[in-house]
Amino acid sequence: MPGAVSRRGPLPAGAEAAYDVVVVGAGVVGCAVARALARHPLRVALVDAADDVGEGTSKANTAILHTGFDASPGTLEAGLVRTGHRLLTAYAAETGIPVEPVGALLVAWDEEQRAALPGLAAKAARNGHRATRLLGPDELRHREPRLGPGALGALSVPGESVICPWSTPLAYASQAVLNGTDLHLGCRVTSVGTPGPGAPHRLTTTRGTLTARHLVNACGLYADRFDALLGVADSTVTPRRGQLLVHGRAARDLVRHILLPVPGPLGKGVLVAPTVYGNVLVGPTAEDLDDRTATGTTADGLAGLRERGARIVPGLADEEVTAVYAGLRAATGREDYRCAAHPALRYVTVGGIRSTGLSASLALAEHVLGLLAECGLRAGPERPLAPVRMPDPRAARPDRDPARRAVVCHCEHVTRGALLAALASPVPPAGPGGLRRRTRAGAGDCQGTHCGAAVRALLEEHGKDGRR
Repeated sequence: MPGAVSRRGPLPAGAEAAYDVVVVGAGVVGCAVARALARHPLRVALVDAADDVGEGTSKANTAILHTGFDASPGTLEAGLVRTGHRLLTAYAAETGIPVEPVGALLVAWDEEQRAALPGLAAKAARNGHRATRLLGPDELRHREPRLGPGALGALSVPGESVICPWSTPLAYASQAVLNGTDLHLGCRVTSVGTPGPGAPHRLTTTRGTLTARHLVNACGLYADRFDALLGVADSTVTPRRGQLLVHGRAARDLVRHILLPVPGPLGKGVLVAPTVYGNVLVGPTAEDLDDRTATGTTADGLAGLRERGARIVPGLADEEVTAVYAGLRAATGREDYRCAAHPALRYVTVGGIRSTGLSASLALAEHVLGLLAECGLRAGPERPLAPVRMPDPRAARPDRDPARRAVVCHCEHVTRGALLAALASPVPPAGPGGLRRRTRAGAGDCQGTHCGAAVRALLEEHGKDGRR
């Protein structure tokens, strides 16, 4: 029986508010954990303060499915990204999540960077990725003819892919809900009553109270603050802002691979990459901040990205920027995930996931199941999950009803039928942003200038019918 999806009003009371496991945080990792738990005969709730899944770090990343070639060997992150890449590649094929295995080129622009490439190839081999290959300037130029002048060589990394970052958590959440998980959105946890021996956690939220025998913290930027609610102080999160800009589809032919820089101390640096939707991304910046809500872009940051993008691929200087955005990732001062079981509390923290959470998400979910077992969870036998198939916004969807065939968003060719299907899905959107991520309506060159009013009218009409 499907679970409930709620965004407003009081939470269920009594037995309906008692869960075996509550997962706090509905980003890509929390949604993956909820899906993994849904394979077992458990009462599970997934809760989040936002009004949709994937509203935090998960909606504002570089949309890359990493192989883990450049992770620190021997770390938890290295192993989980490597496994997660394999699992998510298969899951995407099964569920229709758009993926393109374009491969990556780690480009050296000076002698110091070129000298570092063999070491990076050796690091990749230690991570189990032995297919990398060093390229000289001529072969590099052949593979990327629009690359800027001065590139001295590259490390070719086959297997790196671009993926739809929004369909992934939505697929996980949809599958969890279809298999009995309750999804409570607009539901910020304000306090947690620490249980006595055998007693459940008591979670006070902005919508009411829940109880949980086991608790998973997948709060991303707020993982350390949620830890503090239970008296745990394992790490401190520093929000690291990454600003990105998006070039329109006319720029797509300029870039054949994910073009990566040689990594620096603040991360993987500014890349240029195609997207599964035919755009070109440039970014991200890396700025450590104090404000965990500072997702605005800055003039200096975007100007720097324009300059850097044009240095890597000069043709981008003449291409239109159709969108800009910024996301925050959770830095903890350690180059590894901070996942921990607290058996005495029947509590698991999944923290410090940074920029590879999308790639590692399915492997992280399996790891969390193991940590929950350490905390005493007896999950019970596995059962098959109801399948999901995500609609591909890139593909036309025929509809017999002429009214549903009407095109609402002409830039992305999104029909009224596609919008109605999203509004009737297991995890429907709450507003224009969620509808945009599900269908691409408003994500084209005009950024909703022409279709925005029609999209909002459809949302209002749907809400008045009582279906949301």
